[in-house]
Amino acid sequence: MTKKEIVKQISDEMGETQLKVKDIVQKTFDAIIKTLVEDSEHRIELRNFGVFEVKKRAARKARNPRTGDQVFVGSKFVVTFKPGKEMEEKVRELERLEDERFNASEAKSAPQTPTSAPQANQSPYNSQPSPTTYQSNSEPNHSSGNTYGSQPGSNYNHSSTMG
Repeated sequence: MTKKEIVKQISDEMGETQLKVKDIVQKTFDAIIKTLVEDSEHRIELRNFGVFEVKKRAARKARNPRTGDQVFVGSKFVVTFKPGKEMEEKVRELERLEDERFNASEAKSAPQTPTSAPQANQSPYNSQPSPTTYQSNSEPNHSSGNTYGSQPGSNYNHSSTMG
């Protein structure tokens, strides 16, 4: 969604002109930026939305991916965002709904097999596949509830701060 789309949506909901709403939205963004730059704490907390904060990233050694040479990266300031409780809950609800949709579509496409006899590679004592059954790496593992970082050795960072 773009700023223009946000302005249109708010304008339609409130019955205000897009020009007036655009000015309000822009002033809100400007106030956030000004606070982050000029406030002594370099932090702005918006209840139920989240916290923007300026943090100093330390200098470090890195590698040039093309040449493999080690390079020095100087310290710099970065803006981080930590979502508020309400936003986190709504995103978790979205994740839950997506899992439900995935499970429902998988149940529709799964072939129906009789459950009276154990299948190949399945123990007769439980419904779980035996430990000798392996999942193909070509298909994503949806059992953990997320698609990122669910494969062994994944380096996906689940941190909510950016950078």
